[in-house]
Amino acid sequence: MVSVELEKALKERIKAATKIQAWWRGTLVRRTLLHAALRAWVIQCWWRMTLDRRLQKKRRAALITYAHAERAVVKLQSLVRMWRVHWRYCQVLNAIYIIQCHWQCHNCQTCALLRGHCVVTATHLQFHIEIINP
Repeated sequence: MVSVELEKALKERIKAATKIQAWWRGTLVRRTLLHAALRAWVIQCWWRMTLDRRLQKKRRAALITYAHAERAVVKLQSLVRMWRVHWRYCQVLNAIYIIQCHWQCHNCQTCALLRGHCVVTATHLQFHIEIINP
């Protein structure tokens, strides 16, 4: 009877030890899986951050390229407008020189005064000339 009780106690101890070992193995497996999941999460966060940085660099490069192109277009438009105004101004100067030359010849004969006003815009040229007899 004592041996039966000892066997029963031994079986219960073995069963309890087996349960403890199973619990410990489960704990170790869960800990290993948790560490693996955390490492994977860290790698995923790093990769997302790297992709975001690449995207930001591409966006910045595209924005800089667009700004340079836009600046070049504005500069070119400004130069064309300046050239057109300069060309019109040269036309006005030539017209004034011609008028002055003819008027000086004519002025000696009539003794009149010449008053003029000129407006130059990018699209047209306006002349207002008055001949005043004193």
